[in-house]
Amino acid sequence: MFIKTGCTIAIDCGQPGPFIAMLQVHPERADALCAPDDVTATPAIPLEPFLDQFGNRCVRGVAPAGELRLTADTLVNDPFELDPLVPDAPQLPVEALPVETLRFLLGSRYCEVDRLMGEAWSQFGAVAPGWARVQAICDWIHTNVVFGYAHARLNMTAWEVFERRAGVCRDFAHLAIAFCRALNIPARYGTGYLGDIDIEPEPFPMDVSAWFEVFLGGAWYTFDARFNTRRRGRILMARGRDAADCAVLTTFGPHRLVEWRVWTDEAKDVPDSVVSEAGARQALYGRR
Repeated sequence: MFIKTGCTIAIDCGQPGPFIAMLQVHPERADALCAPDDVTATPAIPLEPFLDQFGNRCVRGVAPAGELRLTADTLVNDPFELDPLVPDAPQLPVEALPVETLRFLLGSRYCEVDRLMGEAWSQFGAVAPGWARVQAICDWIHTNVVFGYAHARLNMTAWEVFERRAGVCRDFAHLAIAFCRALNIPARYGTGYLGDIDIEPEPFPMDVSAWFEVFLGGAWYTFDARFNTRRRGRILMARGRDAADCAVLTTFGPHRLVEWRVWTDEAKDVPDSVVSEAGARQALYGRR
């Protein structure tokens, strides 16, 4: 399936100020791109691309005084397969974990592992370690935490989500991540495009979605505590310890948000030349 994805963010600045934007599809999906995935700025300003410490694609620049509009738009050839299901994936002991996963056991800005340690073991300690334990965490959060944009707050932490029992997708992910880490399961935050394709459309404006990934049996797997079901068409933009590492826009000075718009839709009438090129790329690199 070909999916048209993109987003626009517009801000108004009272004075020039530097910024970092994270609007592009993650490099691990580069072989699925069927169109350029560059960030454009209006008015045109110099943009410097770079990869951050988690391998996410970023651009940096200096916003002029007044309004700045940043847009990323591309076409993705997605296999449209359900999130993997590997119920026998085991939990590895900490001493057997790859060194690079250890930072995803630690507390972070929005995931207070220490405060949730007792609750995690009380709720899930009796569940068999591995996939079943992570699924139990998702089941509990999906059942006990109410989703609603009215509950959104940019600085809400996992502990506060646990206490309030309400939040948005990033809050569901943060609580799940904190529980997993408290149980010695490496867990990291993921964000990207997840549209209404293949499900009943939601009565809300499109937005980027948040989920989480866990390291089990030597591989990373995707879980989603908000929907708590395997989904299709998930397109990763960024990942990190929590949402603080995956901000769409970071400004180093005051600004006012003017517009935030996201689209992720099945592309119709894709040219035959694009379909052929996408097929050749899949044959060369394999589908993902």
